[in-house]
Amino acid sequence: MVGVGALGTTALAACSDDGGAGEEAPEGPVELRMTVWTASEDHLGLFQEIADAYVADHPDEVSAVTFETIPFDGYTTSLTTQLAGGNPPDLAWIFESNAPEFVQSGALVDVRETLSSTEGYDFEDVGETALELWQDGDALYAYPFSNSPFVMFVNTDRIAGSGQPNPADLVASDGWTYDAARDISAASAAALGGAGLVVRDFDYMNWTNLATVWGGWDAEPWSADGATSEFDSPEMVDALEWFHDAIFTQNAIPGPGTSADFFAGDTTMTITQISRASSLDGSFAWDIVPLPAGPTQQQNIVGQAGVGVLAAGKNPQAAANFLAYFTNPENSASLSLYFPPPRESLLNPETLAAGNPVFSEPQLGIVIDSISGATTKPSHANFAQVDTTARGALDAMWTPDADVAAVAADVSEAIQPLLEA
Repeated sequence: MVGVGALGTTALAACSDDGGAGEEAPEGPVELRMTVWTASEDHLGLFQEIADAYVADHPDEVSAVTFETIPFDGYTTSLTTQLAGGNPPDLAWIFESNAPEFVQSGALVDVRETLSSTEGYDFEDVGETALELWQDGDALYAYPFSNSPFVMFVNTDRIAGSGQPNPADLVASDGWTYDAARDISAASAAALGGAGLVVRDFDYMNWTNLATVWGGWDAEPWSADGATSEFDSPEMVDALEWFHDAIFTQNAIPGPGTSADFFAGDTTMTITQISRASSLDGSFAWDIVPLPAGPTQQQNIVGQAGVGVLAAGKNPQAAANFLAYFTNPENSASLSLYFPPPRESLLNPETLAAGNPVFSEPQLGIVIDSISGATTKPSHANFAQVDTTARGALDAMWTPDADVAAVAADVSEAIQPLLEA
């Protein structure tokens, strides 16, 4: 996918200078447009309900709010094209992977003052760690409306049918590790057929989803400042060698070209986000457990999305005011039906149960624990180009006789110039 990086930070920065916050406020009520990547009727219906209530309460400021769905796969490309073409939305969802580029480019408006000064907003309730990716100094350039944790879904029918230990019991005894998950997965696949462990949506392409694995080795693809590749670090090489062996030696993970869907019932366990629970149809018994521990640590990972106000938009202050309403405590509680919130007061089983009825209270406790102190998937100011380059260089790793350390070194060499760009 061609993303922000293909059009360049320069294009984003240019868009931010085309007016927006610098223009005179329009006379009379304005229409606001917000881009999203969901096409769910339930999601869009809730958004519109919140927006219509805001319009009714602020008829002199806003006459209408519309939500424009852009397909997930091409979302960032389409959003950046709108910006470059002079047709920016007023507000937009932004992937965590592209957050640094949007934040650093000046394409977004600082909304901290608007949010923190809005009566009843209770800005202090928003977890500080959830804000980190969207801040630059004291400025806040987007609100992290969704913080969806990755957990391990387990088919307990397959676990019992293959005589393997229950992961929940291993969690209780501090024995829930990646090695244990690998061994259980390999044994169940050997006994029952199907697949063992699947990192959902990885598909040997979306390599950043492997952060849910390499976090257990305390590995990172690049340094905290984004300037230096760490893809060839000992920690990353050890994690990738573990993953490679689990595929080609232990047969615990299905190899390239193999289709395996946990929710079809023929896979023992899968790493994925809690929103996938909507695919469960009751055809098998299941459970969720935290991500396993690696040899170094147990690391929680979230996929995060922010809502930002575009500096090039025609109505930045009106958009920021609407964002404050859209994400206030009451509306955040409603949005938590679908999007795990960053508000600490809402991270409790009672609130989350309303939007996740298939989860038991203990399972919702796991969800909450998986959000607390979590890190986000990899992000970078030049993410689109780094992502494409790393994906291509990693292709050589997905063969049985691959030299994992050599491939990791090749990936590191390939992305280093892009990290410095």
